[in-house]
Amino acid sequence: MPPLLDASHVRKVYRGGGGLLGAQTTETVAVDDFTLAIDGDTPSFTTIAGESGSGKTTIARMLLGVQPPTSGTVRYRGIDIGQMDKEQMRAFRQDVQAIFQDPFEVYNPFYKIDHILTTPIEKFGLAKSPQQAAEQIDVALRTVGLRPDETLGRYPHQLSGGQRQRITIARALLLKPKLIIADEPVSMVDASLRATILANLHKLYTDFGISFIYITHDLTTAYQVSEKIVVLYHGTVAEAGGVEQVIKDPKHPYTRELIRSIPVPDPGSAWIEEAVEERDVEVPDAELQGCRYAPRCVHAEERCTRVPPLYRLDDGRVASCVLYDKHEALADGDLTQIIGAPQQKD
Repeated sequence: MPPLLDASHVRKVYRGGGGLLGAQTTETVAVDDFTLAIDGDTPSFTTIAGESGSGKTTIARMLLGVQPPTSGTVRYRGIDIGQMDKEQMRAFRQDVQAIFQDPFEVYNPFYKIDHILTTPIEKFGLAKSPQQAAEQIDVALRTVGLRPDETLGRYPHQLSGGQRQRITIARALLLKPKLIIADEPVSMVDASLRATILANLHKLYTDFGISFIYITHDLTTAYQVSEKIVVLYHGTVAEAGGVEQVIKDPKHPYTRELIRSIPVPDPGSAWIEEAVEERDVEVPDAELQGCRYAPRCVHAEERCTRVPPLYRLDDGRVASCVLYDKHEALADGDLTQIIGAPQQKD
């Protein structure tokens, strides 16, 4: 049986320039050769992490069918999502839901928030009567920690950002999806509410068997909720594996830099003891022809002008760095073997 959702060697290139004055066309490679599959039977919680501009949101938009890949294929149950018919797209929209960074954008300010909850029930025929619909909404709201009597009947601007985000989670829950793609879902809410929203997401995973792809730049929250993690740098995979392994013992120099940048409450302490300094090195065309991290890497050398494959390390994770070229390369860069069965943290 094909996976629920898979991306096979997807690449996304944005082109600009040109125009009437004949300006030279420029190309920006947002995602380069990304392959991953999400199983429809075994729930999983996978983080795609990286700094701004790393390509993580572009991957999310391609997986959701919002943007087509420049090359490669995104498939839902083995069918190219760009070629699905109306019924297949309807099933896809129910099975694969999204939670976005800014909860206010999904609301129409002229409608009460009830509208965002009743619309999917009507569109997908989820209830046989208004009473059944009301019961489903009541259960969904209480599942995410909201009281229906204090929530329904209000306009979006009358609710806090945390309440609006939890309502979008409740909306997704109504559809009983197989997968939720959550793009920076807590980056625009107060710090005091982040733990609550993350707990809501994890509850949907543990109690309802819903898989998650969690998009974030915050490795702290990634460690709190996910089992597997993919670290991106400039559209390519730097490291991937169990979140416990990657966060506590990072192998790729970029992952070490990310973790070293995490604020800690005890000044002078850090998650890793090794100092990771940045430097500029002379690596010709490294941005396009070799390791993209090389210009910032303290370990960069001449052979970094070649694109390193993903090397399979002894503990089962992969890292794209010549420091590990004695290890076997991952065939076709397919992360499905690495981001597979659930792995519990200690």
